[in-house]
Amino acid sequence: MLHASGRSISCAIGRSGAIAAVDKREGDGATPLGEYAIRAVLLRPDRVAAPITALPWRWIGKDDGWSDDVADPAYNRPVRHPHSFSAERLWREDGLYDVIVALGHNDAPPVAPLGSAIFLHCRRDCAATEGCVAIAREELVALVAELGPGDTMIIR
Repeated sequence: MLHASGRSISCAIGRSGAIAAVDKREGDGATPLGEYAIRAVLLRPDRVAAPITALPWRWIGKDDGWSDDVADPAYNRPVRHPHSFSAERLWREDGLYDVIVALGHNDAPPVAPLGSAIFLHCRRDCAATEGCVAIAREELVALVAELGPGDTMIIR
């Protein structure tokens, strides 16, 4: 369960469960335990309206990605496709990334291979994630409106 603003929200975590952040590795499918800064919101403009939020946000485009290649100098950073290293595409047809809250996991600075792209994103049915936390889109949109700079997410 995700607990926020006095509510308990059903969520999905990584297919491999949750692990200590120091044990997180790229591609392990685990969600890292810990407290993470909420960095920004990314939104798909053809599927969601501009948010009411105090958080920094931006629209994503069809060429947006996030590097997950441990050999990439841009590891665990936003990139544009085509990209010469492996990078997850943020523009997805399945709706999982219609709303993304980027969490501050392994980003100050990123260290390969300690894991990339830990997001709070939209959930589809009961499917596990690749290491992120996912909730229903409607819940995520409501939560984004309540979050602000300096807020964190604790995964325990």
